[in-house]
Amino acid sequence: MFLICFFLSPTVNWLDNFDDAVKQAGESHKSILINFSGSDWCGPCIRLRKEILETEAFEKYAAQQLVLVRADFPRQKKNKLSSKQTQVNEALAERYNPDGKFPFTVLTDEKGKVIRTWDGFPKVGIEGFIQEIAK
Repeated sequence: MFLICFFLSPTVNWLDNFDDAVKQAGESHKSILINFSGSDWCGPCIRLRKEILETEAFEKYAAQQLVLVRADFPRQKKNKLSSKQTQVNEALAERYNPDGKFPFTVLTDEKGKVIRTWDGFPKVGIEGFIQEIAK
């Protein structure tokens, strides 16, 4: 029974490169959701991940409708990103999050044009968040 459940679960893959996301979104005609996060120091970022982005409801929706990108900015030495990944994330932040807000979530079309942004933890809960994306 476990194997059946495992294979029926949607697969959600968070990319770490926006150019790859644009290519994938163009091929699949999906929107792109970018999550700017401080995974090891930002309380609202950690909460957003646990209560919305890693829920079964969001993952099911995202697997069908979105290409996901995570731009993480950890501070602890043990979580340090490679210098290349840090540069990639910083370039993405310059384009979509120049004020350095955390958490900050951006929905774009398949070409990277901003459709909507969320500053901080969404106050609408998981179902409301999915509805706002679906608009």
